Amino acid sequence: MSGGRDGVSGAPIDFARLNVVAERFATDDRSTEIDIQPEFAPDRIVCHYDSGFYPQRVQSARLEIAWLENGDFSIHYHEEHHEGEFDHRWDRHPSDHNTRDHVHPGPDAPTPGDDASHPAEWRDVLSMVLGEVEARQRAFWTE
Repeated sequence: MSGGRDGVSGAPIDFARLNVVAERFATDDRSTEIDIQPEFAPDRIVCHYDSGFYPQRVQSARLEIAWLENGDFSIHYHEEHHEGEFDHRWDRHPSDHNTRDHVHPGPDAPTPGDDASHPAEWRDVLSMVLGEVEARQRAFWTE
């Protein structure tokens, strides 16, 4: 199986870590459903956010996480809007377009993205990402 969306890492998927992340999301009142290895993305878990955290123009939002045994990852935040989509991705993997740690910023997660520095510890990476998603959710209500 490939490692991440770009398929360049080559390391095995860290299913044990993904299960721990899924258990963490299951206790979060922001999520309504956790898909573990869904058919459309068998290398990921997908957290679907509660629509109550979004204005009506946002039809759905989800976070897709792929984690590899060598510490590489791809975390993709996606919103479906009545008038389009919003995508933002945090990545750590070998790349010919960016440094190993990089971000493909919203609203359209372009390639190449922005070189970045992510925390070394996976829990810190997840905390950073969830903090940024929460900041985005809060910003809808202060616009």
